[in-house]
Amino acid sequence: MTNPSPLGRRTRAVPTVPRGDVLGTYESYPEAQAVVERLSHADFPIKQLAIIGNDLTTVERVTGRLSYGRAALAGAVTGLWLGVFFGLVMLVFSPTTVTITTVVAAALIGAGFGMLYGIASFAVSRRRRDFTSTHQVLATSYQIVVDPSVSSRAHEILARPDQQR
Repeated sequence: MTNPSPLGRRTRAVPTVPRGDVLGTYESYPEAQAVVERLSHADFPIKQLAIIGNDLTTVERVTGRLSYGRAALAGAVTGLWLGVFFGLVMLVFSPTTVTITTVVAAALIGAGFGMLYGIASFAVSRRRRDFTSTHQVLATSYQIVVDPSVSSRAHEILARPDQQR
């Protein structure tokens, strides 16, 4: 559903949680995904389905200690890629004056500046955060919700023995 705006563009309505009949509740996303795939293989109109994650939890997994060396290496790698990008852009827009040597030089300069930035960033935030981690948002359970008009067909398909391809 869209709402007209004064500039002639259409804006989207506020998202809502899908409503309908619950086909099942699963402990992991891959389990719920497998059910949707099974329905898809049976030519079920899967646009009528939704997978809803319940009881969301943020999980931060500590992956290691951050040191000046690791900060410098991470910054150098990021700077290297940025330097390669700028070098290639220069090569594309000035192919007669820029050579591959210029791209390599841009990559090395980028790595140097990235390393300095990584060390400076770590020095500023060292007392607050001296470890590396990854963040994930996980659900404790996943429900498959189906439009009530096709709910009985979905239940029939899932009641059949699973036909492996």
